[in-house]
Amino acid sequence: MVELKSLDGLTWGVKDGIGRIVLDRPDKANAITLAMSRALLQATGEVLAEGPRVLLITGSGPRFCAGGDLSEVCDSLPHLDDRIEELIPNLHPAIRRLIEAPLPVITALNGAVGGAGIGLALCGDFVLGAASMKFRTGYSAIGLTPDVGASYLLARRVGPVKAKQLFMLNDQLDAERCLELGIVDQLFPDEQLEAAATALAARFAAAATGALGRIKALCDGASERSLSDHLDAERDLLLEVARGVDALEGIRAFTEKRIPTFIGR
Repeated sequence: MVELKSLDGLTWGVKDGIGRIVLDRPDKANAITLAMSRALLQATGEVLAEGPRVLLITGSGPRFCAGGDLSEVCDSLPHLDDRIEELIPNLHPAIRRLIEAPLPVITALNGAVGGAGIGLALCGDFVLGAASMKFRTGYSAIGLTPDVGASYLLARRVGPVKAKQLFMLNDQLDAERCLELGIVDQLFPDEQLEAAATALAARFAAAATGALGRIKALCDGASERSLSDHLDAERDLLLEVARGVDALEGIRAFTEKRIPTFIGR
């Protein structure tokens, strides 16, 4: 897939080894509609099926994602539970694909993040933010609980106690506070964010992403394994990459003092 595909507020595609998913409803703060949730499920499947070496998730306009589209939800009242039951079968499989993708995932937060946008913002292995970004959990203010992996991902970044407090209090955090808490990994001036995210994606597109995907699997699952099981996993994955061409190329390049040319995934 070379040309970007657009459908229902989402744009996606793969080019030069870089997969891209762009939240593309800038006039509506990239808020997620039912149609957009279906497009996200389609986009994650198609992009990952193309075998990119890295995935970059961004938002168009001045905000990353305000969460679910409440104007659409209001149209469903008093049958809110029915609308949620329509959304979740699209959103939850999509976010699971993004979290478990065996490749580096980068998210670039160009502005405000809240609600269901938290899951899309924090599914990245590298979360980059603009200096003007704002973060607010949102759910408790309208009597709801988190979805789209928001509670899982925020707790993994800031710890369960702090995540619980952030969801309950619903205070707005500025970019510097997000960096301090570990919600984002790096901040950039607004006009430099896109270039920084693209440069990082290009760096991974040239890397031994077969090894990077296995590093991700080891680290993400470390807390769920015993030491013995984890050492077994390290052995197994090390043997897998040792049988591949990238390990041979990497070692040869190191000894020959040159930049390696990796095949990747």
